[in-house]
Amino acid sequence: MNIAVAQSGGPTCAINASLAGVFSEASINSGIDKIYGSINGIEGVINNHLVEMSSIIKSNKDLELLKLTPSTVLGSCRYKLPDSETNREVYEKIISCFKKNDIDVFFYIGGNDSMDTVYKLSEYFSRNNVDVKVIGIPKTIDNDLMCTDHTPGFGSAAKYVAATIQEIARDSSVYSVKSVTIVEIMGRDAGWLTASTCVLKANDETAPHLIYLPETPFSVERFLEDVRRMLTEHKGVIVAVSEGLKLSGGEYAAEDFQSGRDDPFGHKYLSGIGKCLENIVRDEIGCKVRSIELNVMQRCASHMASKTDIDESVRIGEEAVKAAMSGVTGKMMAFERVSDRPYFSRITTVDAKDVANHERLFPKEWINNQGNNVTAHALDYFLPLIQGEVDVFMENGMPVHLKIPNWF
Repeated sequence: MNIAVAQSGGPTCAINASLAGVFSEASINSGIDKIYGSINGIEGVINNHLVEMSSIIKSNKDLELLKLTPSTVLGSCRYKLPDSETNREVYEKIISCFKKNDIDVFFYIGGNDSMDTVYKLSEYFSRNNVDVKVIGIPKTIDNDLMCTDHTPGFGSAAKYVAATIQEIARDSSVYSVKSVTIVEIMGRDAGWLTASTCVLKANDETAPHLIYLPETPFSVERFLEDVRRMLTEHKGVIVAVSEGLKLSGGEYAAEDFQSGRDDPFGHKYLSGIGKCLENIVRDEIGCKVRSIELNVMQRCASHMASKTDIDESVRIGEEAVKAAMSGVTGKMMAFERVSDRPYFSRITTVDAKDVANHERLFPKEWINNQGNNVTAHALDYFLPLIQGEVDVFMENGMPVHLKIPNWF
């Protein structure tokens, strides 16, 4: 048989590790002949734009480079697969591509919306007696997928964000003047990544001094009270905020700084809360203040990757191939945590329909009563996911990435 694999949604520094896992396991399986990669996610299948993965991964060195190359080597997309009742033509194009290339299994590496594609395809194939298995492989730095303890890509993003805040704390402490630094971190409705900055507490760091998440209503008045109090205790106050902070009425706290536009899945394009709060602190408190938006660096900083994250990302790709070869379809691979200390997780499968279009929010019981920090339970959860360092391939003093032809 032949198989196809695609990547979708926002890049991470571990999504290619899962791709490497699929390739390595499929390569040693005698039942699999060709391994195709779909260019730009499901769009590549619809447009019959596939490449043989052997043209990308030509050696063991290429495979190792792929594991540590950030972003999506096959390209990505944010294409919302329509309902088959309203657009059957798209599904028939997908089937035509699979038949043309003798593809019996399709792996889709992505987040919430990608699992919607996995679910819709598997359901359509089942109803129409199409013998193609569909398996979802999770990824997202947001860590907001249902039915899995955590997601590939999250641990590395958390490690980078925490390390960056630690460096910001060092920088902000060198002057005698008091200051406030507001760090805006990705997280539309789920504050997992922002909350993960608490791992610095394990090394007796005081920063970040305040953490604000979308899961609790944000109050400007309480925020100013918190900042004033922290300025009496610390020379340089570091504040970690999720981009999706919401007011008590449910509206985004920084709507005046945002475009108001939606992506193809109806999600608001967010940014601006850091600058918004910077202006408020400057106007109301009058101290030295700056805001920093980490932006795409959070998801592409492979030089600060968590070895645990990369290793698990490879492993979940490998297990996806094993699951498909045993007849599994319509499922997403998932992590089930067995223990924190020592850390151990096993890989299972869950129904893609239970993941599609849902969000797993940061537990409110892990947020303190004041809504401006997290509890020790969060620290215990996050710490195992950021452990270990990878041996980055270097050349001329810079990291080396696997580069592919310009197919996009």
